[in-house]
Amino acid sequence: MLKLRKGFTLIELLIVVVIIGILAAIAIPKFANTKSKAYITAMKSDLRNLVTAEEAYFSDSSSYTTNTGLLKFQSSTGVNSPAITTYAGAWSATVTHTQLTGQSCGIGVNTTNPLGTGNDGEPVCK
Repeated sequence: MLKLRKGFTLIELLIVVVIIGILAAIAIPKFANTKSKAYITAMKSDLRNLVTAEEAYFSDSSSYTTNTGLLKFQSSTGVNSPAITTYAGAWSATVTHTQLTGQSCGIGVNTTNPLGTGNDGEPVCK
């Protein structure tokens, strides 16, 4: 008498589990950087918004300020308040993120970038 087999054998199931494990081992490191890249993008975006706020303040008062309240500037979630330094007709700022240790972004307008590299008004992260 012939019996009809239905379902998978244990070996077939183990092979599928191993293949899924191999694919996961390849994919997880590729997606691990995604969060840190998003945090860096948030810091750069905040610095660009800070440039807009500082220049708007400068057009009204002919000076730059270190007070983010006067600028009506709000940092993104997780991005710490910027450390702004003003000079005669110039300013620079740096920001950090609560989820990134040892990483900061800086920008300099009419002066050198506080992180030492980059063009005028261009956010740079290290």
